[in-house]
Amino acid sequence: MKKILVTVVLGVAALAAAQDAAPPAQGQPPAPTTQAPVIKDPAEYNAYVSAIQQKDPAALISGMEAFLTQYPNSIMKAQSLEILMGAYQQTGNPKVMDAAKRLLAVNPDNAKALVVLSFSERAAQKWADAEQHAAHGLEVLPKWTKPDGVSDADFAKQKAQFTGILNSVAGFSALQLKDFAAAQKYLRAAVEADPNNVENIYPLAIASLPPSTPADEINGLFFIARAANLVTDPAAKEQVKKFGRSKYMHYHGGDDGWTDLLAQTASTPLPPAGFTIKPAPTPAEQAHNMVVATTPDKMDFATWQFVFTNGSKEDQDAVWSAIKGKAVQMNGTVIKATAEEFDIAGSSDDIDAKKADITLTFEDKVPLKLIPKEGASLDFQGEPASYTPSPFMMTMEKGKLLKAAAPPAKKPPVHHKPASQ
Repeated sequence: MKKILVTVVLGVAALAAAQDAAPPAQGQPPAPTTQAPVIKDPAEYNAYVSAIQQKDPAALISGMEAFLTQYPNSIMKAQSLEILMGAYQQTGNPKVMDAAKRLLAVNPDNAKALVVLSFSERAAQKWADAEQHAAHGLEVLPKWTKPDGVSDADFAKQKAQFTGILNSVAGFSALQLKDFAAAQKYLRAAVEADPNNVENIYPLAIASLPPSTPADEINGLFFIARAANLVTDPAAKEQVKKFGRSKYMHYHGGDDGWTDLLAQTASTPLPPAGFTIKPAPTPAEQAHNMVVATTPDKMDFATWQFVFTNGSKEDQDAVWSAIKGKAVQMNGTVIKATAEEFDIAGSSDDIDAKKADITLTFEDKVPLKLIPKEGASLDFQGEPASYTPSPFMMTMEKGKLLKAAAPPAKKPPVHHKPASQ
């Protein structure tokens, strides 16, 4: 990207100089053209010619600054600032940003200044300013007219370079500002113009992944696989592949098809028409698959919890009718206990979170010496009586202690809650 900009800005200086044809005899103003204004004062003209004829960039800068100081309202002010801006960039002088700002103060629609300033602001991480100037540059580029002395081919090439840089800067800056829609718009245009530039492809992938929409996420997965193919550093390539695979699995529910996507994107720069990736089953679909695969009396507690929290009413009713009022023996961790009822965590997730998901009630009060301490592992029996799906809580009646509560275990028995995509 930096190399491209240097080339572009050197082109800026060339185009600016091309607007000012070789001067005629000393003291005579140049013949008017359709593009360039005419200096009428001979002294001002001679000062301008003296400055612009400097071959050494440092001398050119000195001459142009002197001319602008002596003639701050010159009709050639805009052209002088363009040349000065290019000279500062050619020498790596940070005053290039100041020159670009000075030029925009004279002509707010100067495409060259907008390219230089927006790129410099991106480098300085001034994201809002960079996006604003880049977006404005894209607005004015279509109105940029070809200077005299520049071929149609060279002018078209320069406009294409400017467009690519501005889309890249605007898109990357919007991404930093978390404006994902704008980032996708600008970066997609940059990628379509240059499908092999991973510096635009990777941020486009990031902008298209969640929290973007599922439709955008599919494109994000395509471009993250494309980026993995284009990254040349071996360590970075593996990191991008690992990251892409994890995002693919989160969306698809498994890594089947990931290798095929890598192979496809190695030679396909943009998502083809109709490109899609099958999403993972929804929590409701997962719950239904659990109900179909396993009878309720064979499910563990965490599976019941998943179905009651995520399943359709039909699946919830099917499980509940099979277990309601039936004696269930299980293990859990005590969260709170009184003589009348115990609050117990039954699933692994809730055990880790120290969050009750079962209320166990007793017909007779539990003797004081048998009431377990908080955090104890408990084997118990109860009959499911009711539940609430969110937040989940199951009430079990007719509680019984199967054996004395054990002290908190380092690794308590677990009933894993099925993973939800």
